[in-house]
Amino acid sequence: MAGLPFLLALHIALLLLLPCSCQVGDSCSSARDCGAGLYCGNCAATGKTRPSCIRDLAIQPTSIVKGLPFNRYSWLVTHNSFSIVGEPSHTGVERVTFYNQEDTVTNQLRNGVRGLMLDMYDFNDDIWLCHSLQGQCYNFTAFQPAIDTLKEVEAFLSENPTEIITIFIEDYVHSTMGLSKLFTAADLTKYWYPISEMPTNGKDWPSVTDMVAKNHRLLVFTSDSSKEASEGIAYQWSYLLENESGDPGITGSCPNRKESQPLNSRSASLFMQNYFPTIPVENEACKENSVGLPQMVQTCYTAAGNRIPNFIAVNYYMRSDGGGVFDVQDRINGVTLCGCNTIAACQAGAPAGACKDTGAPNRTSSSVNGNVYSGTIEFKSPASAASISNANIPSKFVGLLLLGLVLIIKPF
Repeated sequence: MAGLPFLLALHIALLLLLPCSCQVGDSCSSARDCGAGLYCGNCAATGKTRPSCIRDLAIQPTSIVKGLPFNRYSWLVTHNSFSIVGEPSHTGVERVTFYNQEDTVTNQLRNGVRGLMLDMYDFNDDIWLCHSLQGQCYNFTAFQPAIDTLKEVEAFLSENPTEIITIFIEDYVHSTMGLSKLFTAADLTKYWYPISEMPTNGKDWPSVTDMVAKNHRLLVFTSDSSKEASEGIAYQWSYLLENESGDPGITGSCPNRKESQPLNSRSASLFMQNYFPTIPVENEACKENSVGLPQMVQTCYTAAGNRIPNFIAVNYYMRSDGGGVFDVQDRINGVTLCGCNTIAACQAGAPAGACKDTGAPNRTSSSVNGNVYSGTIEFKSPASAASISNANIPSKFVGLLLLGLVLIIKPF
């Protein structure tokens, strides 16, 4: 009997060394219970009372399906990427503003975010990231000098030579050549995608392979139209269609933002779907990203003339009741890039429609770092199949889109 405590201790130690096998939706008590690319959390807003494993890592579509035009892919964007819960004040004054994210920009990029929305202002004789009002940055709404965040972007691009990042600037900078000086100081101009090579009139962008080969791996758009002529920075709505942000973008018919052409216009080949409320509520984000987002993807897809969103912008991107925005992105990329119901079923180099068996019928599985994400999907057919032929997808796979893009993830 004397050896029993030792054997018990050894057994516990061996259990701790075993790889975590819990998948999306499985119950958990700590992060250790969940596999790689998952964390342990709870979405009380959807009525859940017990913590479960939740995704926090994207599958990069270009790691599976390579060489297609940039506008054929769907990318994850963080709204107000810099507005981070717990970020200490850099002005010495307590901050009074809203927050939209929970982790650093570096961590966002490592988790698969490929688009950053940054609000830039003249402040303290510099350019700062600020979540403010009426075009004026204050010491109680300021976050940090913009160059600090841009240096995080530069470090990521340097460490990941095949990745492409897009920055959307809500631009309140009036200092002469302010943005040009800023990006030069951050050593980002070597990655710059030049305006002269940006496609117009809805033409395809170059392939991601060509963009990487030329090191054109940073796309920067500004909300200030004058910067295109004065600083060579692309005016966002000359190259991008966009739905309304805030509350109008999370319910209803998916109207276009007033600066944008109508979503069904073919004047631009990129489409940004905003999906975040006007007032961010941290504890509600898991429900928004799990229930509301898939429904609005379908609505906006129809409003945009059967066009997928190339960018999906959300608050608190890691919050969901299981798969959230990551599963939505997988679904869009799978259907669009290879005719499969998830990007995880696509096979590198295989013809469209040659999908891997990812599990039982009506089930998807996504693999990241060896961990399998699984869930049951219920497809909801749209009311009409009209105009599907205009979609940028081979006709033989049009039927997949008729299933719709609404995902209801259920634990099993």
